[in-house]
Amino acid sequence: MRSASTLSRVVLSWFCVVASIAACGEPSQSQAPSQAFDADAHIAAWVDLWSTRDLSRLDELFLSDSRVTYYSSELEGLIQGPAAVREHHEGFGFVEGGVEAEQELWVEDIHSSVYGTVAVVTAVWLFGDRAAPMDSISRGPMTVVYTLDDDRYRIAHMHFANYQPSR
Repeated sequence: MRSASTLSRVVLSWFCVVASIAACGEPSQSQAPSQAFDADAHIAAWVDLWSTRDLSRLDELFLSDSRVTYYSSELEGLIQGPAAVREHHEGFGFVEGGVEAEQELWVEDIHSSVYGTVAVVTAVWLFGDRAAPMDSISRGPMTVVYTLDDDRYRIAHMHFANYQPSR
């Protein structure tokens, strides 16, 4: 059974996604992206961020204002704004210029939908050693909301959860 806190976070997260979608409508000519949204390429860029642990890449992938929000699978509560997102990544060992990652992050089962100027991607994240038994690999569902910003899709919201370990 989920705790009230966990349920509240899930409800709030879905409210953010629905509010983002409801507010988007049809893009105007000035809002229309120059290229179609490519979920695989956008998720690959985010995975590369994790592979390099390079803080300098945050600004190219995430919104750079207070609209950016993030729910971590590791911490309770909403992370909001670019400074808080940066601090969260520093807590995972990210540095300017990057550093070699000790474990690998990869993403499977990617699905996406585009609603005007907003794209929603759902997937499963996995973290660990690909050669290790599956029960030793951390994994869980993720949702990423991208929004069009200066003719590029950038991450407006990320939400991660953990699957229960296999028994």
